Amino acid sequence: MRVISGASRGTKLFSLEGENTRPTLDRVKEALFNIIQMELNDAIVLDLFAGSGALGIEALSRGAKKVYFCDSSIEATNIINKNLEKTKLKEKSKVYKLKFEEALKIIKNENIKFDIIFLDPPYKTNYISKAIEKILEYNLIKDNTLLVLETDEENRVLEEIKNTVLDIYDVRKYGRVSLLFSKRKG
Repeated sequence: MRVISGASRGTKLFSLEGENTRPTLDRVKEALFNIIQMELNDAIVLDLFAGSGALGIEALSRGAKKVYFCDSSIEATNIINKNLEKTKLKEKSKVYKLKFEEALKIIKNENIKFDIIFLDPPYKTNYISKAIEKILEYNLIKDNTLLVLETDEENRVLEEIKNTVLDIYDVRKYGRVSLLFSKRKG
């Protein structure tokens, strides 16, 4: 796993051992960032189920202003911090070792609104819909905030979020993985 482009291009990232995390494949990450490249400059980004931090670090490398990383695992947050130090991007980041609900509540109290949100939770959970519910309740998005959802159960996720104010405007499939690109309707 490596940083694909930008200031930290080519840096090998530390990854988490074991079955509990599933890093986004480099080819999927590269495709994702080619699609959203124009939205990254000076963006405030949330990498909510961050794992190793690879998505948020790629965003920082490509010009994001600041990334908020969240993972409930101490192993994950240790790896994120090691990767941020290795890429020299620590000063542009904030790392929360919290459950996503707790992190979102803290972020709400800090009055932060995001330009881009990555939601790549463990598969076979309803964390995407639960996170979106809290993100909307806490008003953490702007009118044009981009939410990128990664799942292996596209239809279930689409069903769970169909009654929200979000509009899925693009879906890309990479093997069993789907990337859903979403913005506020209207």
